[in-house]
Amino acid sequence: MSAAEAPATESGEPARGPVRPSGLLDVLRVASVVLDTDGRIVLWSPQAEELFGYSAQEALGEYAARLMVHEQHIELVAKLFADVLRTGQSWAGGFPVRHKDGTTRLVEFRNMRLLDDRGDVYALGLAADQSTVRRLEQDVALSERMVKQSPIGYAVLDTELRFVSVNPALEVINGVPAAEHVGRTLQEVLPLLNVDALQAAARQVLATGAPLIGGTLVGRTPADPEEDHTWSHSLYRLEDILGNVLGVAVSLVDITEQHRASVEAEAARRRLAVIADASARIGTTLELERTACELAEVAVPELADVAAVDLLDAVVEGRPSALGPSESAVIRALALRPEDGTDAVRAADLPGQIARYAPDRLVTECVRTGEAVLVPQVKDEHLPRIARSAEAAVLLGRAGLHSYLAVPLIARGQVLGALDLKRTRNPAPFDEDDVVLARELAARAAVQIDNARWYQNARNTALTLQRSLLPSHPPVTTGLEVASRYQPAGATSEVGGDWFDVIPLEGGKTALVVGDVMGSGVSAAATMGRLRTATTTLAALDLDPARLLEHLDKTTSGLDHSIATCVYAVHDPHLRQCRIANAGHLPPARVRPGRPPELLDLPTGVPLGVGGVGFLTVTVDFEPGDELVFYTDGLVETRCHSLDERLAFLLSLLDDPARPLEEACDHLLRTLHHPDNHDDVALLIARAQPLP
Repeated sequence: MSAAEAPATESGEPARGPVRPSGLLDVLRVASVVLDTDGRIVLWSPQAEELFGYSAQEALGEYAARLMVHEQHIELVAKLFADVLRTGQSWAGGFPVRHKDGTTRLVEFRNMRLLDDRGDVYALGLAADQSTVRRLEQDVALSERMVKQSPIGYAVLDTELRFVSVNPALEVINGVPAAEHVGRTLQEVLPLLNVDALQAAARQVLATGAPLIGGTLVGRTPADPEEDHTWSHSLYRLEDILGNVLGVAVSLVDITEQHRASVEAEAARRRLAVIADASARIGTTLELERTACELAEVAVPELADVAAVDLLDAVVEGRPSALGPSESAVIRALALRPEDGTDAVRAADLPGQIARYAPDRLVTECVRTGEAVLVPQVKDEHLPRIARSAEAAVLLGRAGLHSYLAVPLIARGQVLGALDLKRTRNPAPFDEDDVVLARELAARAAVQIDNARWYQNARNTALTLQRSLLPSHPPVTTGLEVASRYQPAGATSEVGGDWFDVIPLEGGKTALVVGDVMGSGVSAAATMGRLRTATTTLAALDLDPARLLEHLDKTTSGLDHSIATCVYAVHDPHLRQCRIANAGHLPPARVRPGRPPELLDLPTGVPLGVGGVGFLTVTVDFEPGDELVFYTDGLVETRCHSLDERLAFLLSLLDDPARPLEEACDHLLRTLHHPDNHDDVALLIARAQPLP
C-alpha cells in the first residue's frame, strides 16, 4: 500500500508504522488479570505479579477473590463480578486488595466482560496502585489548572511546529480561539508577526534539548493589529519518560510596558550622558567660533545628522536683536557639523557666511519667538521654509531630510541665535524628548557662547585701543634701520600692555623703547598709552635714560598702582654708541658681525611704579652693522622651559647678522612664540647704518 493509501491517524496524518511506545503505562504499572466465569484466574501479567506479590504459578487456576480479597469483601466482589458478566457493563473503582505479604493495598480497578471467538465469556481486570494513580491525577490536575489559570500564555507545538494546544491566556494574547490554533503553524495563526526567529529557536530546542529562556519577540497579533507589542518567550523540549520527543512548549509574557519603560529609561540615560558630555566639552575656551563648534560636535551624531550653530548678526556686533513679525533674520553661521560635503551640508550656510532668512522661514520664527520649532515629518512643502534658498531646498530634498528641529540659544534673557538640527540618516523622527534634550544643550551652550561673545567684543576693543596707541610704521631715523612686530595674545587671554616706540631726537639721535604693563585688557592698554605718551614727551627733553626712567616711575606710581617694565635706549650715530637704562625688563640682545650674539649686561633695575629706587645708564658700542634686539617676555617665556634656556635659544636664532630685519622679526616670532604662552609680544630690532 502506498503512502497515499496508508490509513490515517486520528490527527489526519498517515500512519507510518510502529513508533516508540509512550512511558505512561510504565508509570502506572497497569496489571492485567483475566478470569473465567467461575472466577478462576486464567491469565496473569508480570505487572500483576509485582502489584499483588503472587507469581503466575501461584495465581493461575486460583479463585481470584480468595487469593486477593479479604473474607469480609468476598460477597461484594462476587456480586460485582457477576454483574459485569451478566450485563456486560464495565465497573471501575478503588478496592482494598490483599498482598501476598499480608498487607492491604488500595488498587484502582477497571473490570469489563470479554468474549472469545467461541462465545466463551471472560472477565478482564486492569489494575494499578491507587496511590500511583492518584499522584498522577493530581499532577495532571495541577498542571492543567496552572496552565489554564496562568496569565502567562502557553502553547504546545508538535515536532512539525504545529499547534497542539494553547491556554486561555494565549488565546487572549493572539486574539485567536484555541480551536483555530490546533493543527496550524505559527505563521498561519499569526500572519502579522515575523515568526522566523521563533521557529528557528524552536527547531534548535527540538534538536538539542537545551531550553531557550528569556528571548524577545516584537510585533503585532490579531488581538491588537494597530500597535506593536513586546513579549518575553521561553522554549522547552517535551519528552516522555522514555525520552521520546513529543514537541516543544512555548511560554509568552507580554512585557510591552516594561520594555517601553526600559526604552524610556535608556533614552533618559542617553540624554544625561549627552548633557554630561556637553558640560565637559562646551566652553573650554572663550573663543566664540570654537565654542559654537563644540556645541555642534556634541549634537552630531547623538542628536542629529547635521547640526548648525547660527547667531543673529546684530548679536555678534553687540546690537539689539529683537525681530518684528515682518522682519527678516540676518544670521551669521558659526559652526557646521559634519563637514563631509553631502547635499545636506552643502544646503547649509558655511561658517563665516552671513545669510538673510525671510520672515516665513522656520529659523526666523525660532529666533523671533524664542521657542523651539519642530517638524517631526518633513514634507515637500516644508523644505522652502527650512532652506535659505530654492537651490538649498532641492539639496535638502535630495539628501532625504525627513525631520527638523530648531531651538533658540537664549542667554541672560536675550535670544542670541539658534541650534539648527536635521535628520537624514537616522530614521527616527525628532520627538518631544529630543526637544527637551536640544533645549538643555542650547541653554548650557548659550551661556558659554554669550561669555565668548562679550569677551571677544571686549578683547576687540582693547586690541583696537592697543593698536591705535602703537606706531604703525617706525619713522625713518638717522643712522638706523628699524623693524618691529606686535602680536596680540591668543584668543584665550585678554590683550596685554606691551608696547614699543622709535622716537627721533635732535642731533640725529634716536630713542628706542620697549615696555610691558602688567595686567591685561582695556586697563592695561590705556596705561600703556599714557606711558608711551609720557615717554615721548620726556624723550624730547633729551634726558639721560636713567633720569627719564625715574620720571616714568613717578608717572606710573600715579596710575592706579600700575606696574610696568621698560628698556629705554638712546642711539647716537656720531658717537656710535647707545646709552641704555633698564627698569625690570629682560636685557636686549646685541648682534655684531663676526662675533657671537650676546645679552647686554645691564643693571636690571626695578619695574616702573615701585618707586624709591634709582636707575643706572650703561653705554655700549653700536657700530654700523650691529643690531640691538628688544623684546617683551611673551616672546621667550613658556610654562615648560627655564628662562635661561629660552634666552639661549633666542641667541641661537640670531646667527645671521645680514638677514633682512623684516625677515628676522618673522623668524623670531614664528620660532620662539610658544602656543601655550598666552601673552602678547612686542619686538623691535634696530641695525646701525653708516652715516652718509
